[in-house]
Amino acid sequence: VQLQASGGGLVQPGGSLRLSCAASGSSIFSINIMGWYRQAPGKQRELVASITRSGSTDYADSVKGRFTISRDNAKNTVYLQMNNLKPEDTAVYYCNAESYRSFGGNNYWGQGTLVTVSS
Repeated sequence: VQLQASGGGLVQPGGSLRLSCAASGSSIFSINIMGWYRQAPGKQRELVASITRSGSTDYADSVKGRFTISRDNAKNTVYLQMNNLKPEDTAVYYCNAESYRSFGGNNYWGQGTLVTVSS
């Protein structure tokens, strides 16, 4: 499974960005969870949000009410709508996909996309 992320950039505090991640490959059918992680300089990578194939979502407390994750299963694409961005949201954002346990529970990672929130 290959993951192609896009949508990062520079935005002012209070602004919005939307990240997209398209999955491709012969094992697409095995993917259950798709999500976004982020890693700020000097910090560990952390989960931002995830969504299962059936639509169940999970969010980090720090982004609840500001970020929305969604998924288009027909396009094998996951989106992260980020509103009211704060400087502390600055990080490299990574797309992640996890296969069903019955298919090995494998993790796949996309290339990072940089989000910078600054005035």
